Amino acid sequence: MVDNPGQPGQPPEHGGRVRRDGYARLNAADLGIDTAALAEDFARLADTYQDLPPDPYARETRRFRRYSHAVYLPWTGELSYIPGAPDEEFGSVTEYWQDEHNPEYPRMRRRLPDIPEALHGNRLLDILVRADLDRALWLEDLHRVPVYVGIHLISLAVHDRAQVAVSSPNCLHQDGGSPATFTFAHLVGRWNVKGGENVIATPESAGRTPDTLPSEAIHDRFVLTEPLDGYGVHDRRVSHYVGPVHLGDGGSDGRRDILIVGIAPYTPGL
Repeated sequence: MVDNPGQPGQPPEHGGRVRRDGYARLNAADLGIDTAALAEDFARLADTYQDLPPDPYARETRRFRRYSHAVYLPWTGELSYIPGAPDEEFGSVTEYWQDEHNPEYPRMRRRLPDIPEALHGNRLLDILVRADLDRALWLEDLHRVPVYVGIHLISLAVHDRAQVAVSSPNCLHQDGGSPATFTFAHLVGRWNVKGGENVIATPESAGRTPDTLPSEAIHDRFVLTEPLDGYGVHDRRVSHYVGPVHLGDGGSDGRRDILIVGIAPYTPGL
């Protein structure tokens, strides 16, 4: 699916379908990414998923993750990573807070392992983040404030048929905080797994699972299969979900690796 084809000979509308519909499915071509030219950077990003630590707050969920903050200045185009806090187990950690919008961790400030510093200069990661920003910065609230960018590496991995890997929260949800919050997801890899269906639904569907909804409440449902396939959502206008992952039929190891980019305005503290 093309994010926003526009008219022949004309550039696409700023923000594309995320602006028009509140969500859009995206792929490498939609984002203007030359996958051949960035093959080495993609390989380095994909390698990072091989040793992601278990989610320290839910080690039994078969969910592995790293997370870091960055700040983007719209008036200069500068993207700068924020150093994490020292941590004995993980080296450094960054605080992750979803207010009341994650029913599994309401108002809990979780401290998650930082992404490796080597990724700060990864060209593919930088291009993905900036492509996502381009689909959010049509919103006036993001033009004159520093923009918060949360960069999340998540792997759902299973090693036998008894295991089930689940995301958090395991229901339709919004990421919340501000009317100017956006969430983008980009598939890095998928091997020998079943499930992992994505669902986009009405905002009123948050807190429910797709099988409890009437059909008219669901905007779209799909499975990401190709590298850099993904989607973007304007958080206040929809809810979103990814289903559990089970082992496929191709062996004893399966995984779904995803990059999540969250975008929101920084709120002044004085």
